[in-house]
Amino acid sequence: MGAPHDAPAVVLDGVSLCYRLARQRIPSIKEYALHWIRGALTYQELWALRDVSVTLRRGDRLGVVGANGAGKSSLLKVISGVLKATQGRATVNGRIAPILELGIGFDYELTGLENAYLNALFLGHSRKDVDERIGDIVEFSGLGDFVHSPVRTYSSGMLARLGFAVVTAWVPDVLLLDEVLAVGDVHFVKKCEERLDGFRRAGTTLVFVSHAMESIRRNCNRCIWLDKGHVRAEGSPEDVLGLYEGEAPPA
Repeated sequence: MGAPHDAPAVVLDGVSLCYRLARQRIPSIKEYALHWIRGALTYQELWALRDVSVTLRRGDRLGVVGANGAGKSSLLKVISGVLKATQGRATVNGRIAPILELGIGFDYELTGLENAYLNALFLGHSRKDVDERIGDIVEFSGLGDFVHSPVRTYSSGMLARLGFAVVTAWVPDVLLLDEVLAVGDVHFVKKCEERLDGFRRAGTTLVFVSHAMESIRRNCNRCIWLDKGHVRAEGSPEDVLGLYEGEAPPA
């Protein structure tokens, strides 16, 4: 049974995330095993998120800003389910469409067309659904004949165009974007923002990480500023970005 239509799209309740970083540099599996048997492995704790609580209603468009290392990408990974919160709980109602890192989920030896199919199937779409949309995906990506070339030959902009075209070929309940608009040309960014406008009208909830302040202003109705894993400020984009641009060092 699905969640009620008026249920929040995303609920983060006291979410904290801790990475355990090995203190030793261990060059081989054999040496790692020996250290493990001897109980000689030691770790350093790095808290990427601390006590983050945010509730997003259906159709909310949340911009996430902060310096590099502030926890922005970690937040998206917790929402998407790629990482499990160390403390607290992340709840998502509906189908998630994530673009978390440039090129993530691509097999670099496969062609763009093959990767489009592969990624769409990973997102839960049937082969029949992909067959019906593949023409639109290729057209939106603007890759032309390059769609038949291995992805390892693609530029960062081409990777972004293919990833965005696949993930947004269907209207998701929750869309997660990590800096994807920062690597596209002006024409492609305009196409992306037009598609985001369509998703907004359809009620899609957006969580958008970006260093591009104008993109946050154009595409979001809410904003949070992450600072060393903590929510430093939350509110309208104008209010939060005013604080961030006035106090934060350059990203």
